Amino acid sequence: MSLEVGSPVEGLAAALSDVPDPVFSQAMVGPGVAVRPSGGRSDAVAPIAGVVATVHPHAFVVAAPSGTAVLVHLGIDTVKLQGEGFELHVSKGDEVTAGQPVVSWDPSRVEAAGYSAVCPVVALDQAPEALADLREDGPVRVGDTLFAVEA
Repeated sequence: MSLEVGSPVEGLAAALSDVPDPVFSQAMVGPGVAVRPSGGRSDAVAPIAGVVATVHPHAFVVAAPSGTAVLVHLGIDTVKLQGEGFELHVSKGDEVTAGQPVVSWDPSRVEAAGYSAVCPVVALDQAPEALADLREDGPVRVGDTLFAVEA
């Protein structure tokens, strides 16, 4: 059985190795796919259904009932923005459905502040071989499958 992980944002899918942060590019927290977001203010949505395990203005983790947890990081070094420009729609412990808005943000504003807006989407604590059907290039819409995690 596998869990499909959807894109939390619209943009261009890219290999995780292209992310300008070694924690993500070297898959230190787990394998996944990056998305270079397009456009201005939008919602970042839950990539899977589950429980919000962690939530910060710039990042969140959703844990599926199977135990698989997916991290979405909105930009690189965006923690330094201290939440400015991000609006949370959920709290830790909330149940969410795939595609449900979690955070509103503006990738253009992140870039204007001097940070990369690329969004790593990572299966936490998984081996690279646990992922299948990785989408690492081309346009993606919100909810399009980025990869599947074999359970």
